[in-house]
Amino acid sequence: MTKNHKKPAAEATAHPHIERNPGVPFDAAWFEALRVNRSAVERRAAGLSGRRTVKKEWQAAWLLKAITCMDLTTLAGDDTEGNVLRLCAKAKAPVRQDLLEALGMGGEGLQTGAVCVYHNLIPYAKAALDGSGIPIAAVSTGFPAGKITLEDKLTEIEKSVAAGATEIDIVISRDLVLQGKWRELYDEVAACRKACGEAHLKTILATGEIPTYTLVAKASMVSMMAGSDFIKTSTGKESVNATLPVSLVMIRMIRDYHERTGFKVGFKPAGGIQKAKQALDWLILMKEELGNEWLRPELFRFGASSLLGDIERQLEHHVTGRYSAAFRHPMA
Repeated sequence: MTKNHKKPAAEATAHPHIERNPGVPFDAAWFEALRVNRSAVERRAAGLSGRRTVKKEWQAAWLLKAITCMDLTTLAGDDTEGNVLRLCAKAKAPVRQDLLEALGMGGEGLQTGAVCVYHNLIPYAKAALDGSGIPIAAVSTGFPAGKITLEDKLTEIEKSVAAGATEIDIVISRDLVLQGKWRELYDEVAACRKACGEAHLKTILATGEIPTYTLVAKASMVSMMAGSDFIKTSTGKESVNATLPVSLVMIRMIRDYHERTGFKVGFKPAGGIQKAKQALDWLILMKEELGNEWLRPELFRFGASSLLGDIERQLEHHVTGRYSAAFRHPMA
């Protein structure tokens, strides 16, 4: 597909400022010769995290940006209606008002990028977020293992969309990647995209279960060719989740796809991102590799829960010069 291929005008999108990726016909020539230099990737990532980061008011501004790009998430086996209501309240008011006032952000309506829950909890999130404009993301397709039939995956997606989810986080069948069955992977993701309808599709690669960067790169490209709106590192349930090297590989594929088609695909690192310093590393990586345009929730999300608490502590330190106890910042 060339840059002249545009989506139909009638196709609705959840994010009106970004022209939605419609996908392209499957073409193995786009990725079959891909080879990723592991040592070069890891050197680049190590150089990013090893340098001095932004400080003072610039750090505070970047951390506020990180909050707006956060999918505030609860995916525990003991989730209840109460958990979700607290999560949604935090999404609507992620930072204490006194801190926002001190930062000159009291009237800016700061919110997180989305709330992410299991399917059965969508109705509670929908009621709690009514009128806020915050998207509801639901994990789907047999999350986190994905070991259900394609028919069941599509049914699960359709039910979540009908219940009120505006974003669907799917998990791919990792065995297709491990066996190099790229056409089958394309067909699976394309079917999920179709089942999503107007809801945006975030495709989880579960990179901790993919043994090489080359396979990660190929899976990223195939997922975007099939129409993914975002590609996402992890479910958060693997032994290894988001890392800077694997994120770099996926981001470079997003750049390549954009250069080929003119369509922008979002990126979501998830799992293990718990500290404000880590959030800054990922934001800087996005800025350096893809530019300022990707530093907004339409194209970049953190999958996170405990991250917000540490960011709020850093913001209080900036305002007061003191680090507070975690319990001073009610967590979702």
